[in-house]
Amino acid sequence: MARVLLWLTIAATLLLATIKSSTAASSMAKPGCRETCGNLTIPYPFGIGPGCFYSQGFDVSCEDNRTFMHNSSSQMEIYNINLQGGQARVSSLIATNCYENGTTTDGWASATTADFFTISNKANKLTAVGCNTLAFLDGYNDYMAGAGCFSMCPDKQSVDDSSQCSGMGCCQTSIAPSLTSFNITFDNRYNNSVVLGFNPCSYAFVAEQDWFRFKPSYLEGNKLTDTFKDGVPAVLDWVAGRESCDKAVTNRTSYACISKNSQCIDSPNAKGYLCDCMDGFEGNPYLADGCQDINECQKPYQYKCFGICSNTIGGYNCSCSSGTHSNDPKISTCSPDVVSEKAKLTKLFIGISSCAILLLICIFALLIECQKKRLMKEKKRFFQQNGGLMLYEKIRSKQIDTVRIFTTEELEQATNNFDSNREVGRGSYGTVYKGILKDNRVVAIKRSKIMNMVRKDEFVQEMIILSQINHRSVVRLLGCCLEVEVPMLVYEFMPKGTLFDLIHVTYRSPSISLDARLRIAQESAEALAYLHSSASPPIVHGDVKSPNILLGDNYIAKITDFGASRMLPKDEIQFMTMVQGTLGYLDPEYLQEHQLTEKSDVYSFGVVLLELITRKTAIYSDGTEEKKSLASSFLLALKQSRLESILDKNILGVGLELLQEIAQLAKCCLNMKGEERPLMSEVAERLRFIRRTWREQLAENASEETECLLENPSNYDPSSTGRHGSLMALDLEIGR
Repeated sequence: MARVLLWLTIAATLLLATIKSSTAASSMAKPGCRETCGNLTIPYPFGIGPGCFYSQGFDVSCEDNRTFMHNSSSQMEIYNINLQGGQARVSSLIATNCYENGTTTDGWASATTADFFTISNKANKLTAVGCNTLAFLDGYNDYMAGAGCFSMCPDKQSVDDSSQCSGMGCCQTSIAPSLTSFNITFDNRYNNSVVLGFNPCSYAFVAEQDWFRFKPSYLEGNKLTDTFKDGVPAVLDWVAGRESCDKAVTNRTSYACISKNSQCIDSPNAKGYLCDCMDGFEGNPYLADGCQDINECQKPYQYKCFGICSNTIGGYNCSCSSGTHSNDPKISTCSPDVVSEKAKLTKLFIGISSCAILLLICIFALLIECQKKRLMKEKKRFFQQNGGLMLYEKIRSKQIDTVRIFTTEELEQATNNFDSNREVGRGSYGTVYKGILKDNRVVAIKRSKIMNMVRKDEFVQEMIILSQINHRSVVRLLGCCLEVEVPMLVYEFMPKGTLFDLIHVTYRSPSISLDARLRIAQESAEALAYLHSSASPPIVHGDVKSPNILLGDNYIAKITDFGASRMLPKDEIQFMTMVQGTLGYLDPEYLQEHQLTEKSDVYSFGVVLLELITRKTAIYSDGTEEKKSLASSFLLALKQSRLESILDKNILGVGLELLQEIAQLAKCCLNMKGEERPLMSEVAERLRFIRRTWREQLAENASEETECLLENPSNYDPSSTGRHGSLMALDLEIGR
């Protein structure tokens, strides 16, 4: 029961809100003012009470459910107000003139309207009733205007019974336009003495045209006044302002048409303007938001539509349903379409085309899906082909835990789709690109060549080796990508390129100091010594050469490219089925016996050491087409005591003694027998000693030159290129 009451309460509340909303939307009176009096609606600009009307003359009163106008000479009752036409139907008095006891009683009637009101000449007539009656109407607008009407009938039988005022017992005439007042009188020369038996009184009044229906009985006694005790209806014209629309719209303070969807119209009946709602709107144009949209679809008898009606703001649309047509469905009904053969073929073609397009879309979507699956299978196949399963096993066994797996999309974005402009070098096993990751880290991306099964193992081997190396002079591996046919490695980026580029490609660049060359050799030797001695198990690089030594800022050297590297248990020899390496750097013993040992790296490093002090490539031509081995040429020159002939002329000025030490170290590394070559740790230690000795010698020579200049400043020659000047300049260049 409680639930039922709750629902009833909610329904009543919603109904009340709907009624209030509807009332507010259709209200004709000013907000907060009384809208009706009896059965009569009082629209603004008319109003009851202060603040509820537009201007003086529009104020009305409500007495006993009857509405009366103020500011008029007589109390006019309002019967109806036409807001759109600018008219009001009001009561008008009847003038009476009777003949009694041989005399005539003068009767008259008058009316005066308020501002903005005039007596309508189009809607009213002056009517006189009597058989010997001459009635006058004296009116005033901007000047005096009059009208007269004469009615006669010699006897009762001559009165017309047709209800028309034809002049026999009743007459009618038009009145002057724009009257603001009038006065009705009778000519006493014509009285009712001769017709006293059936018509003792004459009557005259201004009444609404076509309203009065004459009856012969109105001539008898006082039957006319008894019938119309409250007067007769007359029509007043009213306007919102006396000026025209052109002038009214310029004065916005007094302009009466304030509704957004209203418009000004010049009154057709009086001087001045009225307001009206625009087409498609209805309501009160004198109120803000008074003109509301008409829903024409809810008024089918007024707004015709023989098809499908849809309301719009300020209008409505009418259209025929599918399969029917009409030239104008607002005027004529919709008829079924008559489909021609051409139209049928067109529809058939459209249907077939639509089906074909839909089929193509489905096929295209299916192909895309198949392509995606094929790519996924291909990535999986490449992952396995590139040693992914082997790597996975190594990761599971914790042998690799410092690298990141990159996707193809990441590396393509980093290298601008492997643009050739991003290429920074080519090795024996692949191409290296400069890449920029999303976190703005600059990296080197090595894209290996197409691999066979042997190369697959080398790639995995390089991954395993690099992931276990942690040395400042070994390039750090950041990650890899295996989901492409050509596997890729991601390293830290070395901005100065390779040692090969420094000493050979940029040959015309300024001379490289001996100290810089010794430091590069020392750091490279320390990296190889770390691989041979400190790594567990020891690692043989297998492809030591100048292109595999990268240079960072300040020419810091780092070893890279471990594609040919092997893990070598201590005191064991790695037998290779196929020799790998680069001609000119290959250990002759390894080349003949296929035995890869730590001493193989020592031999290759000896060739790199020769490149540093000679600036010649491992295989070079000395002005002839014949290719020469740098190692062989060096050993021959050393044997023939003509070392200076093969050395870089830019370092000959440092003294032959120091260069002899470096040459002897290189000779040891290039020994044909591996067992007689020094260990890489010994080579690194020897290079550290040579460099330290060289730096001490530089410091000593610089000090002696300074003392000499202080004792004999006149002997100083800035252009001197002697040994001491060169040493001092070299010392300043080193700055370390």
